[in-house]
Amino acid sequence: MAEDLTGTVAKHYNELQETGLDTRSQSRIFYLRNFNNWIKSVLIGDTLQQIRENKGENQGISVLDLCSGKGGDLLKWKKGKISKVVCADIAGTSVEQCESRYNEILERNKRERYFTEMFTAEFITADCTKTRLRAMYKDPSMKFDLASCQFSFHYCFESFPQAQTMLQNACECLELGGYFIGTTPNSYEIMKRLRESPDKKCGNEVYSISYDGEDFNKPGLFGAKYNFHLEGVVDCPEFLVYFPLLEKMAEEYGMKLISRTPFAQYFKENVDKGENRSLLGKMQALEPYPADRDAKLVSDLDSDYAATSEVVKNMHANDDRPEEEKRRRPQRVGTLSKAEWEAGTIYLVFVFQKVLDKQTGKKWQTKKKEEEEECHVNLKRPSEESIPQSAEKLPKVT
Repeated sequence: MAEDLTGTVAKHYNELQETGLDTRSQSRIFYLRNFNNWIKSVLIGDTLQQIRENKGENQGISVLDLCSGKGGDLLKWKKGKISKVVCADIAGTSVEQCESRYNEILERNKRERYFTEMFTAEFITADCTKTRLRAMYKDPSMKFDLASCQFSFHYCFESFPQAQTMLQNACECLELGGYFIGTTPNSYEIMKRLRESPDKKCGNEVYSISYDGEDFNKPGLFGAKYNFHLEGVVDCPEFLVYFPLLEKMAEEYGMKLISRTPFAQYFKENVDKGENRSLLGKMQALEPYPADRDAKLVSDLDSDYAATSEVVKNMHANDDRPEEEKRRRPQRVGTLSKAEWEAGTIYLVFVFQKVLDKQTGKKWQTKKKEEEEECHVNLKRPSEESIPQSAEKLPKVT
C-alpha cells in the first residue's frame, strides 16, 4: 500500500514558524518570496477584474481560497474588494493564524481614515484533497466566482482520488463563467533539470530537488514523488502534475484551460501592464543592484549577479549625465540573484474557466453575448470522456 504523505505535509506547515518583517527581510530568499507574491497579486488582480467585466462592476464576488495557509492572500482579497471568502487548509495551526490575521485586518480597517466595507470570511480546517468541502460550508448551496490555490495544488497528485477531490472542491461550486486559478511547480521544467543531472538531483544554495523513485524515465500519472527544499519555507515531499491529465480531469467539471504560463514568461508578459511595474517596487519584489552603500546583497557570490552586472556596466557607459548627478543618483536596476531566479522559474501560473454546467448543459457566454441573444437554445450535455490510464493516450502540451 502506498505511503500517505498528507500527514507529513500538514505537520511541516503546522510547525513552520510565523516570522515578522524584520526576520523575513534577513532571509536569503527575501526577494524571491516577494517576487512570488507579486506574481500572485497580478494573477488575482487580473482575474478579479475579468470577473467584474463579466458580471458587472457592482456585483459581489465570492472566493474559495484553497490551501489558504496562514492567510497570506487576505490583503489581496481586501484590495480586490470581494464580498466573501472561504479559507480552507489542512493545517489547523495555519487556519487559526489565518483567522487571527483576518480579525486584525478587520480592526485596522475600522481605524482607517476612509472606512471601506470588508468582506466576510469563513474558516475551515480540512484536507482539501480528501474532504468534500461543500458539506462543511455554513451554506452548502453557496456559489463562488473564483477558486484560488496558490503553491499547493501539486500535493493532490499524490493519488487519483485526491486529485479528483481537490478538483471537485475547486470546481463544483463555481458559478458558470467562474475561474479556478493557481500557481504550482512546472513538472516539465523539474524533469528537464533532473534529466540534465547525473544523479537525479538539481538545485543551488536556496533550493534543491531530488527524485528517488524507480520510475524516473517514465513517472506515474499520480504519486510521482520528488523531495523539495526551499530555504526556510519548504522541506517536504511533493508530486509531479502531468498537465494534459489535469486538463482532461478538469473537463469532467465543465472546466476549460485558459492559460498555463511559466513564471519567467508570465513576468515578461505582465511587468509593463498597468501598475504592475510600480507594484514590483512597492512589494520589494526585485533586489536593487548595485546595493546601496549601507546595504548588502543577499548573495555573496559574484556569479549570482554576472548578467546584471553587465547590464549596469552598459548603462553606466551610456550615462551622459553630469558627474555630480551620477554620484548623487547612481543608476540601479532591479533583479533577482541567479540562485533565486532558478528557484522561482520552476513554477507556473494556470487559469481555468467554467464553460459548461454539467447538470443543466448550459454553456458559458459573456454578458454581452447573452444580451444579444433573443432566445435560449437547449444544449445537449456532451458525452463524458473517461480519464485516460496512460500518458500515451493524452494530448501533448508544447
